Amino acid sequence: MPSVICFDVLTLFPSIFEGFLSESVLKGALAAQKIEVRLHNMRDWADDKHATMDDRPFGGGPGMLLKVDRVVPCVEEIQHQQQPGRLLMFTPQGRCFNQRFAEELATEQRIVMLCGRYEGFDERVAEILKPEEVSIGDYILNGGEVAAMVVIETVMRLIRGVLGDEDSNRFDSFSTGNRILDCAHYTRPREYRGFSVPEILLSGNHAEIAQWRNNNSLQRTKEKRPDLLVTASGNSSPKN
Repeated sequence: MPSVICFDVLTLFPSIFEGFLSESVLKGALAAQKIEVRLHNMRDWADDKHATMDDRPFGGGPGMLLKVDRVVPCVEEIQHQQQPGRLLMFTPQGRCFNQRFAEELATEQRIVMLCGRYEGFDERVAEILKPEEVSIGDYILNGGEVAAMVVIETVMRLIRGVLGDEDSNRFDSFSTGNRILDCAHYTRPREYRGFSVPEILLSGNHAEIAQWRNNNSLQRTKEKRPDLLVTASGNSSPKN
């Protein structure tokens, strides 16, 4: 795993990332140079006075499309600034982003992310650049910026030294070797509105606590996400 991962984000709205990059663990990761995030305004590659990036689709239809002759030169120039990296384009038809995908990306030195807007990209963008198309779920966002944030934050947590406790991501739900949900966790107060912390967690018996957590994890997965247990067994997930 590389010591530093560089995220290049190509977007029409770089200011969306200002608050995101200036808070909490992400701010610390940037300060510690564990990650680098570079924002590129795709409008800088427009050659008209209005910085036009979109146009009406041929054949009619609602919305506007991002122009191939603007997007492709932008991506190619960014990629040629150093090693090309892994190019992701956020689209509804892309590969579903999950923890396993994040673990793959955490081995990369550079990830270039292409954020769409409006009705999406001229199809020739994908045909020419051949990006990995990625989706963060079966719903539609206004653009790819939120998806890029999801990828940055998920991958960032896997970089050694980013989290205060190195075991934190190892025991997260869906992490490698733990394809089930995490167990329930409790802190002070011991009792609140009639709800108490399980006595086993107060016993000091670490072996029994570990066994309780494992059983609780399996039970929560069975109740909340039984499909994960089916997948973990090597069978196909049941159809809805």
